[in-house]
Amino acid sequence: MKPYLTPEAVAYAALLASSFHRQTGQLLPEDPEQLWHHPHPLVSHGAQADPVFCYANRAALVLWEMDWHSFTQLPSRFSAEPDLDIQSDRATLLKTALAKGHVANYQGIRISAKGNRFAISQTLLWSVIDTYGQARGQAALIGKITPLIG
Repeated sequence: MKPYLTPEAVAYAALLASSFHRQTGQLLPEDPEQLWHHPHPLVSHGAQADPVFCYANRAALVLWEMDWHSFTQLPSRFSAEPDLDIQSDRATLLKTALAKGHVANYQGIRISAKGNRFAISQTLLWSVIDTYGQARGQAALIGKITPLIG
């Protein structure tokens, strides 16, 4: 079975789409196949103290040069460079998104599993909240990617 079509992944994809609409007023495909094939990278991590990725669409897995199984075991802090200032900025952004519901036009530097660095911009980060108001994590829809050399 395709990993994005397991019952858990299908349910989470629906939650991503519904929470995106509630938090931003915008729409994402609710169909798990359409979300998987969405042209923009989409990632989400859980609500743990040290959040671990729990969803990535095909575009995100290509960008991070990982498969579903590896990506969904990765603490999300490892998707950014280990520089303390970058990690601090990332933590501040996540707190802001949690407090406000979403943050638009985020930009930052990320690193793939193979060490390739890239800038993300025009990124929309939102809190994944279920219909009971329970925080289930945070997600990012990446608008623009710029490969970085060196």
